[in-house]
Amino acid sequence: MAGRDDSTHRAATRLVTSGRSGDFASDVVNPPVWRASTHLYPDCAALRARKSDNRDGQFFYGRRGSPTQWALSEALTALEPGAAGTVLYPSGLAALVGALLTVLRSGDVLLVADNAYDPTRSAATGLLKDLGIEHRFFDPLDHEAFAGAFCDRTRAVMLEVPGSLTMEVCDIPALAAIARERGAVSLIDNTWATALGFPALEHGCDIAITALTKHVGGHSDVMMGAASAGERWYRRLRLGAQRLGHVVSPDDAALVLRGLRTMGVRLERQTATALAIAEWLDARSEVAHVLSPLLPGAPGHDIWQRDFTGGCGLFSFVLRGGDDAARCRLVDRLELFGIGYSWGGFESLALPFDVEPVRSAMPWPKPGWSEADRHGIRLSIGLEDPADLIADLDRGFAALNEG
Repeated sequence: MAGRDDSTHRAATRLVTSGRSGDFASDVVNPPVWRASTHLYPDCAALRARKSDNRDGQFFYGRRGSPTQWALSEALTALEPGAAGTVLYPSGLAALVGALLTVLRSGDVLLVADNAYDPTRSAATGLLKDLGIEHRFFDPLDHEAFAGAFCDRTRAVMLEVPGSLTMEVCDIPALAAIARERGAVSLIDNTWATALGFPALEHGCDIAITALTKHVGGHSDVMMGAASAGERWYRRLRLGAQRLGHVVSPDDAALVLRGLRTMGVRLERQTATALAIAEWLDARSEVAHVLSPLLPGAPGHDIWQRDFTGGCGLFSFVLRGGDDAARCRLVDRLELFGIGYSWGGFESLALPFDVEPVRSAMPWPKPGWSEADRHGIRLSIGLEDPADLIADLDRGFAALNEG
């Protein structure tokens, strides 16, 4: 779709201006919600010609999209330097699995970062295994072991930064370079920072995957995922998604596009609040470890400063000793923090987690920690006032200490 060139604009401007090219979106602030399964043609020649024109901006059938979905894809592509296009999926997990199925075939080996999102691990150990694809988990902080995990059947590497739950920041450019040297494709779950805070393709990855359910949607009211890539892999992702029948509704696309417009200011606010709360937690005697790359002196902070231009409100902390009952007393007493899955919305959430069931190559507790320090709580910081959130956590710690 031809339109305005946003490539010279900074990211905050592209958040506002992108996704408005084409006859259906250039003259309105918000592209229309275009609900259409069937597109009509003036004659048989036009119908046959359009079938082979598999591009955004070209009507064919509703499963290939319409102006609402095209606008969102275009806007997301504009945020990812080096991307030729973006494919939309009905959930973040659908994007992860769809991208992996595009890259892998039976007999291939997939290397998976041991701190990846649990459903990513489950896809590797379940669906992909059933299809004859072998998986191997690796510690993304151990480059030597990572390099040694490759074999002549290794086709792809699944990365994530920071690590799910435990927030390790690995050296993505170094890992991607090792993979490229060995002829493997690098995929990354970049939901935490998004392309706004970490341009993954510029840092060496081949395919960048984002759960739009989180920060991009931003309002906890929609499920969607996306995969962006350069020319080589974008075309294959697109065709793979079409073969699997993946499509998102135009209404959902409109909600995500609306969220995208304010994502920058929301992330700035949530990041600032998360850092303030992380610093407050770091001073609490009940807290053994704050797992946040935003925190100066924390593991991975130097790499985060080097590679990232932004953060978000998601981080974790580990209680000093105690047991699950004490952890639950803390979480149950919270009033402003809801108890629930997902993150990246406008409301704050707290989630108790246990690491042992979702690790194969990385020890927990971490080396140098006390064996008693293992009970984690993940926080997703929303848009509430920081002082109110801290007061809420203080009530939670009072309940923890009541036991």
